[in-house]
Amino acid sequence: MRAFGTPLTATARRVLLLGAGELGKELVIELQRYACEVIAVDRYAHAPAMQVAHRSHVIDMLDGAALRRVIEAEKPELIVPEIEAIHTPTLLQLEAEGCTVIPTARAARLTMDREGIRRLAAEELKLPTSPYRFCGTRAEFDAALAVLGYPCVVKPVMSSSGKGQSVLRGDADRDHAWDYAQQGGRAGQGRVIVEGFVDFDFEITLLTVRHAGGTLFCEPIGHRQEDGDYRESWQPQGMSIEALSAAHAQAGAITTALGGHGVFGVEFFVCGEDVIFSEVSPRPHDTGRDLSRKNASLKVSPRPHDTGLVTLISQDLSEFALHARAILGLPIPILHQLGPSASCAVLAAGDGRAPRYLGVDAALREPDTQLRIFGKPEVKGRRRMAVTLARAEDIDSARAKARAAAAALRVECTAPLA
Repeated sequence: MRAFGTPLTATARRVLLLGAGELGKELVIELQRYACEVIAVDRYAHAPAMQVAHRSHVIDMLDGAALRRVIEAEKPELIVPEIEAIHTPTLLQLEAEGCTVIPTARAARLTMDREGIRRLAAEELKLPTSPYRFCGTRAEFDAALAVLGYPCVVKPVMSSSGKGQSVLRGDADRDHAWDYAQQGGRAGQGRVIVEGFVDFDFEITLLTVRHAGGTLFCEPIGHRQEDGDYRESWQPQGMSIEALSAAHAQAGAITTALGGHGVFGVEFFVCGEDVIFSEVSPRPHDTGRDLSRKNASLKVSPRPHDTGLVTLISQDLSEFALHARAILGLPIPILHQLGPSASCAVLAAGDGRAPRYLGVDAALREPDTQLRIFGKPEVKGRRRMAVTLARAEDIDSARAKARAAAAALRVECTAPLA
């Protein structure tokens, strides 16, 4: 193994992060525990990970030329994508030229592209998935609806956080859904995926760690999503031995196919002992639930996952510590789960800069409660600004404690947007 050195010297092990949000911030902290020199890159200044990195760059990461300039100037040992909105053809070129992309440039490309990851899972690996059709034209879209029926979901092949996604309940929704999907893609108008609903009991994230010694699975994480974004997560999510075994097998298959080392967040629907890898909003057994709010995009992420923030309190090695060890080639001989734990996102709404946080003392009043304030410089619309963490004697109590801590925190912007 290569020796570890000293940051800002010729001996440094240099790591460049593409994406400098709250997940990247925790990863920077873990990498610096091994004296890595870390460079954070994002589309805006003063992003959370930039505040703890050795230095930073602000670029449009969908601009391949700008991406290449930064990487060639910094000459990192490892290039670590932390978000999906990156010009992946440039990563593929750089990898072919000898750069190391975590976990691989192919994994970054496939998991940014719903069509790529779905075809890998369903058509190559034969994993169970929801019914689906890919469509490049309005005529193909109408034909897909005729086959899949209602309710169903349409979303752009490349998008995030629920952008461009709609639930269709009948023919009256067709025009709006098609137009909205065309507006919501990262690259503008383009292909969409239409998916039929599936029955499920609950959904999980299975953090899968590929490292020098093999593959390790964290305890399953249950989560609640809203408007395409994570709101709460908890660990461990109870499930049958048969379902857990199936999830391990499927996660192992897809992460092996993607290759490389690091943490992968693999999401599944679970219905009894059946486990389904999917990109669709599910149909719960409780038909009274609001389907329009169940638009989480279930998938595989080749990086730490937002629902995995709970591991900051639930495990002796968080997902960020695991990712750091795995990408640096270090062993992970054992992982300890510390007990029923939960996380709850803290959101702010409005428009403004220089947020301040009130009620921090109240949020931390209960034992076994923690808080992470991300340090984002501004709010535009609705934005996740912090997360509360709690451990208790059971999952329900941990969730209640985390929610109460989040409710005690108030975020106020102190200046208008420029």
